Amino acid sequence: MYPDIQPYAHGFLNTEDGHQVYWELCGNPQGKPAIFLHGGPGGGCSTDHRRLFNPERYKVLLFDQRGCGRSTPHASLENNTTWHLVADMERLRTEVLQADKMLVFGGSWGSTLALAYAQKHTAQVSELIVRGIFTVRKQELHWFYQDGASNLFPDHWEGYLAPIPQEERHDLISAYHRRLTGTDRMVQLQAAHAWTQWESRTISLLPNLAHQQDHAADHAALAFARIENHYFMHQGFMEEGQLLRDAHLLHDIPGIIIQGRYDACTPATTAWALHRAWPQAEFHLVDDAGHAFDEPGILARLLAATDQFS
Repeated sequence: MYPDIQPYAHGFLNTEDGHQVYWELCGNPQGKPAIFLHGGPGGGCSTDHRRLFNPERYKVLLFDQRGCGRSTPHASLENNTTWHLVADMERLRTEVLQADKMLVFGGSWGSTLALAYAQKHTAQVSELIVRGIFTVRKQELHWFYQDGASNLFPDHWEGYLAPIPQEERHDLISAYHRRLTGTDRMVQLQAAHAWTQWESRTISLLPNLAHQQDHAADHAALAFARIENHYFMHQGFMEEGQLLRDAHLLHDIPGIIIQGRYDACTPATTAWALHRAWPQAEFHLVDDAGHAFDEPGILARLLAATDQFS
């Protein structure tokens, strides 16, 4: 990655409906406008995310989506939907980036949000880079949170099941929702850590302790689990298959799709479906990678993509 850099400006966007959204600008104030979309939802940005762009060529805006990272109120689910986030992106584009168009970069849940934004605001997207494709369809949620990835990671699956009694395991997302939105703090945290560790232990091709520590603190785990579960209970606040159905709207946007072949979190079948629906975009299936953006093959493709459009 590019060397570590510090923001040259930062602040908060007042959404006027209860949220303060943290943002920062990095790189060259006169550079190509770009926006980075983190995963989760509920993950927040890290310092490494700044390093995916050439700081001499890009003016990059990174922001912590509603309820997570440095945004407040912490772990809030109120007025927190995909379309609230899309509206936040539009305000950030005009008020902070001050750009007519911007490159949109998103991985995992960030790819979902990137596709949703690009389909609603096509004229404002100069290029689109998406990785670890996730479209919040029922089959995708069922695979990772009910039955599918469980067959690849039976040891870690036991930890995910642990907070949920046998009689509630027929619908694990709903069972978790009851605990994560309940009033018992200890029950909330137990569920939050189990939910978060399931994802952290399965996103890389090989075990990675750093990933398991990303959301290990109570504060981070609660935001990550509550917000993810909230979105998945509502299927991303979209119609079933909407992002693939409307992929034709992307046909005039230069794009790059990057996917790990052995991604157990967001399997390659969804990326392939997007590739078929948006054939104008470059498609890269990385043979020796899972889901995480810092897998060597994925990272090399991401850096090549931002360099290509710089």
